[in-house]
Amino acid sequence: MRRRGKDLAWRHGEVKTPPFSKAARVEAGILLRRLQRGEKLSMPHSRPMPSIGSRCHELRIVDENSTWRIVYRLDSDAVVIVEVFSKKTAQTSKRVIATCKSRLREYDDA
Repeated sequence: MRRRGKDLAWRHGEVKTPPFSKAARVEAGILLRRLQRGEKLSMPHSRPMPSIGSRCHELRIVDENSTWRIVYRLDSDAVVIVEVFSKKTAQTSKRVIATCKSRLREYDDA
């Protein structure tokens, strides 16, 4: 029997239409499936986020009216999704970084 890959562990957020356009939702789903299968994604789809923690990255989804980010961590058994947000500035806010760190601590403690 063929294994489907890593689980998605949603700690916060969701990818649905709206607010994502249908095309952006489909793109996010394809990228998340690739991560589940063990692919390593790089720019322009994903970039490392060492300010949050080791193995942390953000998916970059360009939509019609927004640019979305999905912050995730690659664990051996799961892709842990800790935040989904619309990015409006060049730099990720300190609040978002702190929130992601907190959710990962909660996940690790559970």
